[in-house]
Amino acid sequence: MIVYLPIFALTGVEGKMFIPMAFTVVAALLGAMILSVTFVPAAVALLLSGRISEKENLLVRWAKHAYIPLLNLALANRASWSSRATVLVIFSGLLSTRMGSEFIPSLDEGDIAMHALRIPGTSLTQAIDMQHHLGEHDQSVSGGRDGLRQDRHGGDRHRPDAAQRRRQLRHAQAASAMARPGGKPKADLVHAIEAAVEKIPGNNYEFTQPIQMRFNELISGVRSDVAVKVFGDDMDVLFETGEEIADVLETIPGASDVKVEQVTGLPVLTIQINRKEIARYGLNVADVQEAIEIAVGGKARAGCSRATGASN
Repeated sequence: MIVYLPIFALTGVEGKMFIPMAFTVVAALLGAMILSVTFVPAAVALLLSGRISEKENLLVRWAKHAYIPLLNLALANRASWSSRATVLVIFSGLLSTRMGSEFIPSLDEGDIAMHALRIPGTSLTQAIDMQHHLGEHDQSVSGGRDGLRQDRHGGDRHRPDAAQRRRQLRHAQAASAMARPGGKPKADLVHAIEAAVEKIPGNNYEFTQPIQMRFNELISGVRSDVAVKVFGDDMDVLFETGEEIADVLETIPGASDVKVEQVTGLPVLTIQINRKEIARYGLNVADVQEAIEIAVGGKARAGCSRATGASN
């Protein structure tokens, strides 16, 4: 049980995946330990009768035959074997510092998910045109089947300024490095796609994998593997702080696709309600606000939201 306790300290995707397994194993071992000192002795006394003798099977006898000479040799040369064991432990400790800190490696799903971020407030028509233009550049350098997620109106399922394009590799053996379109390894294919789409203005890109992206989004609300969240009231200060953090992160070896979320330069519509004037027409603030909401962003009618969500 002590061996499994460090798993409970894992966070992120690793914690979500392995903590339930560790809890199940620890609970099973705890139950087995309780039964071994309570039920098993009582069951032996009740169910077994006659003369009981302990015997070793052939495998145990063979293991002892090979182990005992080595044990006697080590005990006869304690200083030499102790120094060797100490050197081995120190070397293993030094080696562990060079192995990284990830509990599990990044699994290759065989697909590429490209997330295009645009300036919030981009119209749906403009977003669709940019998405088709983006697909043309993507298709020019990569094979495979395009997996743009669209609803029945032809637009992206997400908000217009955040579009997702999924590249599904056409080969069945997609996990193999040389099974990519054109014989390119997956990393080279991602770099080629990135170089092609970077020519399109107005977009920032993140390259990840579909399942990995969903896990990150469910856990932290951010689709990237590593994210830094800065909170405050002044947008200008937040943007400057975010730029400084991005500059530091770009200097870290292995960092790629470092992006700062767009928080400035957005159109803002401010409406001040004249309470005296709306009172002359017998209206209240809630009615006016609802009319403004419908005019600016639209509003789903009662009873239709569930059907709309199902169709999407």
